[in-house]
Amino acid sequence: MTERDKADMIKGTLDMLILKVLSWEPMHGWGISERIQALSAETLSVNQGSLYAALYRLTRKGWIRSSWRTTENHRRARYYELTRPGRKQLGVETAHWRRLSTAVETILATG
Repeated sequence: MTERDKADMIKGTLDMLILKVLSWEPMHGWGISERIQALSAETLSVNQGSLYAALYRLTRKGWIRSSWRTTENHRRARYYELTRPGRKQLGVETAHWRRLSTAVETILATG
C-alpha cells in the first residue's frame, strides 16, 4: 500500500472516527491515532497535524472536551472525551456514512 493510499480519507471521516474512538473511553491524541490505525488493520494512518486540527475543531464545536491527565507512562498529556452533543453528532455522522457507503457500493456493484 502506498503512502497516498494510507493518507486518502473522505472529508469528514476523520471527525467521525475520532468521535467513535472517544465513545469507548477518553484518550490522548497519540492513543486516538494508534487506535484508528490498529482497528483499520493499518489501512488508515492519521497524520498528527490533521489529528490535532480535527481535535481542535471538534472541541470548538463542543463535541469533545479535554483535560490534562497523567498517562500510564507517568507523563502529562491532554485527554479528550466525548460530550453529550458529541455522542449525538456521532449518531448523525454514522447514519450519513452508512447512506453514503451504501450508495457508493450500489453504484460499484451495478453493471
